[in-house]
Amino acid sequence: MVGCGSWLQPRHIDLHPIRASAPEGPVARALKVFVLHLLYFLTFLYFLILPLYAFPMRSPPRKLSSETDLYTAAINGLSRRAYSVYEMRTYLERRAEDKETVHRILDRLKQQKHLDDERYARQFVRQRAEIRKQGPFRIARDLRARGVPDRHIEAALAERAAESDEGAIVRARLARRLKSLHAPLDERRTASLYRSLLRAGFSADTIRRELRAMAKVSVDESPEIPLEDI
Repeated sequence: MVGCGSWLQPRHIDLHPIRASAPEGPVARALKVFVLHLLYFLTFLYFLILPLYAFPMRSPPRKLSSETDLYTAAINGLSRRAYSVYEMRTYLERRAEDKETVHRILDRLKQQKHLDDERYARQFVRQRAEIRKQGPFRIARDLRARGVPDRHIEAALAERAAESDEGAIVRARLARRLKSLHAPLDERRTASLYRSLLRAGFSADTIRRELRAMAKVSVDESPEIPLEDI
């Protein structure tokens, strides 16, 4: 007869895992590699698709029917940044129910000196040249894309050219790039420097001259880059 306290006695339980297992065959290894790669791919796909849901496309702005509301929208836009006449026309046409209202507001903004392409061009050239260190060709292209007339672009660039030295800007950019190189300046790296400075809007003659002076290399045969590729 089992004592009444026998069920309280501790029993031995083997907590060790199974020590022996069958050797892993080539099929099992291949399956494990496949599953691992599949997980990597699904993770990549997840992070690729996530922004499409996290940042939905911006809905079009609400249409405004009254001239007062449209004028207020224009002033609010100008309080955030400068606009060319073309940019403001596009901005208002996306919000106006009546396109005729846009013309009246544009005339009003011009009369009040809120819109002035000549002033806009001067400010744009100064900001791009001083902060972004861009050259005149790149600046002119970006201004044309904003609908600024050529006469204002040429006048603003001429005013800037009288105050600055394009060669000095190119030398400063070259010095910074050459300092960051951790290998000799071979033909491939020279061509890369040349193309990057062309994209920044500097003249080919200035780039070649400064490359010869600073890096002691010749790039006379380097091809030009069309403006539409910059």
